[in-house]
Amino acid sequence: MFATKQFNDPAAALAYVTEIYTAHTKLLRDAFKQFSTGQMPPTRTRACYPFVRITTARATHVDARMSFGFVAGPGVYQTTLTRPDLFPQYLTHQFQLLRDNHDVPLEVGVSDQPIPVHFAFADGIHVEGDLDPDHLRHLPDLFDLPDLAAMDDRIVNGTYDSGCVPDAPLPLSLFTASRVDYSLHRLRHYTATGPHQFQRYVLFTNYAFYVDEFVRLGHRMMESTDDADERAYRQQYVSFVEPGNVTTWNANLDTPPPGQQTATAGIAPARQPQMPAYHLQRADGSGITLVNIGVGPSNAKTITDHIAVLRPNGWIMLGHCAGLSAAQRMGDYVLAHAYVRDDHVLDDDLPLWVPIPALAEVQLALQEAVAGITQLEGYDLKRIMRTGTVASVDDRNWELRDHRIPLLRFNQSRAIALDMESATVAANGFRFRVPYGTLLCVSDKPLHGEIKLPGMANSFYEQRVEQHLRIGIKALELLRNNGMERLHSRKLRSYGEPAFR
Repeated sequence: MFATKQFNDPAAALAYVTEIYTAHTKLLRDAFKQFSTGQMPPTRTRACYPFVRITTARATHVDARMSFGFVAGPGVYQTTLTRPDLFPQYLTHQFQLLRDNHDVPLEVGVSDQPIPVHFAFADGIHVEGDLDPDHLRHLPDLFDLPDLAAMDDRIVNGTYDSGCVPDAPLPLSLFTASRVDYSLHRLRHYTATGPHQFQRYVLFTNYAFYVDEFVRLGHRMMESTDDADERAYRQQYVSFVEPGNVTTWNANLDTPPPGQQTATAGIAPARQPQMPAYHLQRADGSGITLVNIGVGPSNAKTITDHIAVLRPNGWIMLGHCAGLSAAQRMGDYVLAHAYVRDDHVLDDDLPLWVPIPALAEVQLALQEAVAGITQLEGYDLKRIMRTGTVASVDDRNWELRDHRIPLLRFNQSRAIALDMESATVAANGFRFRVPYGTLLCVSDKPLHGEIKLPGMANSFYEQRVEQHLRIGIKALELLRNNGMERLHSRKLRSYGEPAFR
């Protein structure tokens, strides 16, 4: 039905991708609708993802400052694609870079990778929900179901071996279409907001206090103000979205954003999701999303595994930590420049011998944000902030072990702070080629007799959370203003990388 076509115009290539994807997912939805009403189709219904492919016979010669947008050398490169409605700007940009850097046509057609029937429903419909046992038994015979073997992370982990399949194209993207679809559905489950709500700059936190402050700030940003400077600042954001896709629109806008009149208000979930997400949105998607990942490296890995498919421009960890140095005070900031990975959750995906470098662009933005919000500069800034190594562990009660072992490791690594999530967030940022950074706040000093007790903690939270959150938001705004090309460091790319960012 859809022949493979060549395109020199990225917009035309995307339009054909959309046409193929729309037709094939509709085929699945229509067949499933008949099946769910009791009609048993005589044959299996199969639909496949669209693909984009380039073929180049020349060595790659591009601007050495670039970190993505080109293939490593001569060959055939291909990837499957999904949800072109969700990624129009991203895909158009990747297509344009391929055209600019290689001057070869983009080939678009139908792949041989089946679309699981679950993923044909973009809104996360649970297709088995209303089926009787007889229909459930026949579901795998009539439709393709999600296949974990087709959605692993070998490409991002650098373990993909194209030689296993003779004449197979080389990867053009870090993620296949089914891997992306899997994460899009998981995001809705974990955060109670749709993937289309997520913005390209992300804050992670491990405390609900930051959520409360972000919600207060989000609602305040949507309120009308007569202050000209404040109004101009607030107008950059069009809406604030909470779990359940509950949306508050900005009253400062002279012209309502497209879609406001037809958008639904959303419904708050009956109970909070595992990792709720909140979105301070800009019209172009370059706003700020905050996710409360809770406690522990497993949560940190889970949510970053899935947000990574949205190809964010950067993410930053804001949270509390144990100060390990006697010179630190409660409320001091720690800007991580290295990590001790005692979290272990990524050991099989990213070996411990792989270094996780600090990214200058993110480090400078965080330092500038701390200076700007606290009004301290130069040598005075050292009174409240220290740059150093952060250790992340997988045991919240590490203090109850024999102190001699952890103290020796912390001393040898020069660690000055300890938490449970930062190294995981940074390591997954490195793994998924998403710029990352960490700014923590010292909330206790267990090695020095200052443990986290309710009275002390409540006073600390009241004093520091609001300032810390403002610093994180300021840092992401600085990164956005500096531009995506400067942010996406070559440190994150290997010598045989897929072209897509």
